[in-house]
Amino acid sequence: MLVKLSKDPLKMFDDIWDRTQTPSAPAFKVDISEDEGAFYLEAEMPGVNKEDIALGVEEDVLTIKGDRKQESEEQRKDYHRIERTYGSFSRSFNLGEMIDQEAIEATYDNGVLHVRLPKAQQVRKTKEIAIK
Repeated sequence: MLVKLSKDPLKMFDDIWDRTQTPSAPAFKVDISEDEGAFYLEAEMPGVNKEDIALGVEEDVLTIKGDRKQESEEQRKDYHRIERTYGSFSRSFNLGEMIDQEAIEATYDNGVLHVRLPKAQQVRKTKEIAIK
């Protein structure tokens, strides 16, 4: 099974693809923080245009997809090594039930994708019943 289904709130934003078996690093770095009203996700995506980023939620899984392009190639120089990455990449995170998915907001500025994930109102699981 590829998706971690966990109700543990501390593991809510764990990358859902198990990277313990793969020595490669994620395609981009993500910082996650929290305050009283929301979680904040900041994804470093330098060299990526806003138009080349897709952000979506499906079945409590937030997915960030991007495409980094290498636009030009100089024919005048003989390269021995080019250390720039390009191609498609994505990361997915399990959101769980704590996020108000209808109110998620995102902005992109200077190579950083900022995503605000508002916390959902807590559903009361207990109810006091009056005895007649």
